[in-house]
Amino acid sequence: MRIDAGRILLRTVLFALLPGAVMAQEPPLSAIDWLERNAAGAVPVALPAPSEPPVTRSGRVPEVQTQMLAESGLRQLGLVPTDVTGLPVDLWRKSDATTLARLLDTLPDLDLPAAQALLYTVLLSEAVGPRGDAGGTDVFTLARVHTLVRFGALEPALALIELAGPTRDEAHFTAYMDTALLTGDEDAACELLVAYRQLAPSLAHNVFCTARTGDWSTAALLYETGRATGAIDATEAALLDRFLNPDLYENAPPIPPPATITPLKFRLHETIGEALPTGSLPRAYAVADLRDLAGWKAQLEAAERLTRTGALPDNRLLGIYTARLPAASGGIWDRVEALQQFDTALSTNSADAVSKTLPPAWSAMREAGLETSFSELYAGRLAAMTLEGESLRIAYHMRMLSSGYEQAAQDDGIRQEPVAQGIALGHMSGLRVDDPVTEAIQNGFEDRAVDPALVRMAGEGKLGEAILRTLRVLAEGTNGDTKALGNAIGTLRKLGLEDTARRAGLEIVLLERLRG
Repeated sequence: MRIDAGRILLRTVLFALLPGAVMAQEPPLSAIDWLERNAAGAVPVALPAPSEPPVTRSGRVPEVQTQMLAESGLRQLGLVPTDVTGLPVDLWRKSDATTLARLLDTLPDLDLPAAQALLYTVLLSEAVGPRGDAGGTDVFTLARVHTLVRFGALEPALALIELAGPTRDEAHFTAYMDTALLTGDEDAACELLVAYRQLAPSLAHNVFCTARTGDWSTAALLYETGRATGAIDATEAALLDRFLNPDLYENAPPIPPPATITPLKFRLHETIGEALPTGSLPRAYAVADLRDLAGWKAQLEAAERLTRTGALPDNRLLGIYTARLPAASGGIWDRVEALQQFDTALSTNSADAVSKTLPPAWSAMREAGLETSFSELYAGRLAAMTLEGESLRIAYHMRMLSSGYEQAAQDDGIRQEPVAQGIALGHMSGLRVDDPVTEAIQNGFEDRAVDPALVRMAGEGKLGEAILRTLRVLAEGTNGDTKALGNAIGTLRKLGLEDTARRAGLEIVLLERLRG
């Protein structure tokens, strides 16, 4: 199998999206920082030296110790070490694999960046699999991969399925192939398919990969067989025909978009020069528009869409936003211009220039739902500037929405909002609140709201499951259920996830991310 540790490590280094560590005694260490810090010195993992001589000195059969795989710890999968995430290696171990998979498959979209960041943490943390995952279908690992793909985090999804073993069975290989097609890594996946043809998701995949590896005659034979027997559906057949015989269709009209999209159909459309727009497709398809093959507008739209789910690092978004000057106006172009003008003003260290450009840039980022990413990028630099009025208020909010929220709350010179300050410091006792949302958050911080069943679950060795269920409760809270909101905030704190609780509370209060 042509997958090595170096490739997996490279993927991990390139994809930096996790939040700060949880349950740590020191200030949270961001996994982004950890990945970037280790990027320069990344080297392929070397195998340990054998602990026994290469040749036996006797002909006796050695004694072999056996242990159940479920208890051996060998099935430990994850991309980020536990000393970075702060999560225990056994956070899934006592839960049922099918139950966890169902929780992930039905998890609603998470409106809060803090909640999304916590989800990535638990999905990517190194951990031993749950009961039922050491053998059989490995359903939970597949659910982790599918969830990452759903939110557009394709690079870590591909790295995780590579660690799990794409040739383990058809389900693993299908997940691997689909993700590789979406990331543009189909050549490596096709080489693996040719070596393990019995795992091919379909005959159409077999045709495509056989051609990609250079065996066009065999690909044509497989195609004709599949078309004659009906093993390849009409849409795939039309796409494959143009892929195999491009000269026959030079002036032909484009093939209509398929009623049901799949990674293979999507990649075939691109391969024959009829790329599909991704705006109406699931967000995983937007990753294709991040490449230079797409126009700048498509790159911008994809970057915004993926940043909203935390699947794209903030610096990558900034790089795309500042790649060139906008040549048009309206919509996304106005956002690009507003950010670029602010970025230029900030580089001059002129408080007057920043005061003029910060409000429109902030308004543009709020329109796109990118406030936390914008804050993480610029809050630290704004903290060193002397601002007044509206710009001071915005800068304060940005600091509160960044990883430096606690320091901002302790800054005597700019304390403005006691509720936000109380959330940032984790103490809301004595604060007068006048709305149900703030009251619910206060109940969570003052231990008047908590879900005792989830706390017990964590105490029984099911911390990962408790976190997933708490995220569901938090999603209910952001949909208008204030009782659920208080319980979620209180439960996060009881589980030791103080940073997530505070950042979620700040996002709700400062961004008004509550529906209902």
